[in-house]
Amino acid sequence: MVRRRPRGRGVDTRGLLLSACSALLGLLVWIGLAHSGIQGFPGPPAVADRGWQLIRDGILLDDLAASLRRVLTGYVIGVAAAIPVGFAMGWYPIVRRLVEPWLQFFRMVPPLAIIPLAIVLMGINETPKVFVIFLAAFLSSVVSTFQGVVSVDATLVNAARVLGAKDRRVFLGVVVPASTPFILVGMRIGLGAAWATVVAAELIAAQSGLGFRMQQAQLYYDLPTMFVQLITIGAVGLVMDRLLLLTERKLTGWQERR
Repeated sequence: MVRRRPRGRGVDTRGLLLSACSALLGLLVWIGLAHSGIQGFPGPPAVADRGWQLIRDGILLDDLAASLRRVLTGYVIGVAAAIPVGFAMGWYPIVRRLVEPWLQFFRMVPPLAIIPLAIVLMGINETPKVFVIFLAAFLSSVVSTFQGVVSVDATLVNAARVLGAKDRRVFLGVVVPASTPFILVGMRIGLGAAWATVVAAELIAAQSGLGFRMQQAQLYYDLPTMFVQLITIGAVGLVMDRLLLLTERKLTGWQERR
């Protein structure tokens, strides 16, 4: 039997310590690889120096702003479209039968495979990049929302109907709160998909962005710059994911956790 700890509001000292130890271990592994004889593999000092140079010249911040703008635009539009579609699929069987085959079809096609087609049809401006990010976020979020609706305990729905609640009241008072954890998980998955897609899109056709800078660094075998871009993507993505996780805990405080 798993013993559950009471949810307090204090600082999780043990969790912070474990995270610090994990970060230190990763840094030690990185230093070990840099001194292992791998040709050109940069260590932390070289990457830090290159990162400071890119920040001082304004290049890193400009690239980050370009990528972040694309990610947020496509991601917000994708999530905003996915939630009502997922609710409609879960609540109305006819919508589910009409939409789900197309949804599963496009889920089998990686958004990265659509990038060349999107560029041909939409040009090389911001539109194709935002579109493929939208598609990646939409597909991840709509499936989670749909699964959340169909996973609602039928006993709760029936109990609400017995108490006289109409469909609208059942939907807003039972289905939406019960689906919220699924929606937020889908949003976190969609965020990762959005970052992966924007980097791939910038590698193919872009004049700015973290992915574009990585491609330029590859041409000149500039490994420190590539490491700076990778670390920036990971760090920013991690911060955004933690914010979503914090939102999840605020909105689902009623949910029992381990």
